[in-house]
Amino acid sequence: MNAPSAPSSEVLLGQRIRGLRSQLGWTLDSAAKATGLARSTISKIENGQMSPTYDALIKLAHGFAIDISDLFESHEPDHGSGRRSITRAGQGQPLNNAYYQHMLLCNDLSHKVMTPFRSVVTARSFDDFDDWSRHEGEELVYILQGEVEMFTEFYEPERLRTGDCAYLDSRMGHRVISVSPENAVVLWVSTTNPRTTPNIPSI
Repeated sequence: MNAPSAPSSEVLLGQRIRGLRSQLGWTLDSAAKATGLARSTISKIENGQMSPTYDALIKLAHGFAIDISDLFESHEPDHGSGRRSITRAGQGQPLNNAYYQHMLLCNDLSHKVMTPFRSVVTARSFDDFDDWSRHEGEELVYILQGEVEMFTEFYEPERLRTGDCAYLDSRMGHRVISVSPENAVVLWVSTTNPRTTPNIPSI
């Protein structure tokens, strides 16, 4: 008899979000008001029918007043000052969507000031995206392999090659696409500003 396959990361994420919503006693409409995401989007994520973008993850984390890493598993409060986390090559928390294949790094550490992730950029045209990416915080993009074109709302597009990097205000609309023959690989480090209490919606 074959062993049952492990749930996908999308299914596990959906279960986690549904559990968090249940703990707060929120309906889908309440969660939509708290996070700024459409009710249908939250429903699809909870049912493992879509993989959220990083922007959506930030909105979920802010709405629930938790760290992004807490969307994937529960973490005990860490009161120590000597924190450390190591992610070995090929490991991390996968998060794929139509534009990027993200691998969240050091995801076992909660309440981080920065969210680091390694990404394979699969998007090939600005028209591949529905809209700009924008969220609170700042971010660094460092090109590990290949070449990308970075689009930003207030600047002309820039080509970035292996070893190049860019630092930007994440509130400014931005998108990155691969322009090299192979999909580019980048290191992304993003800061966020989660709330200390859930964004309880007014009913």
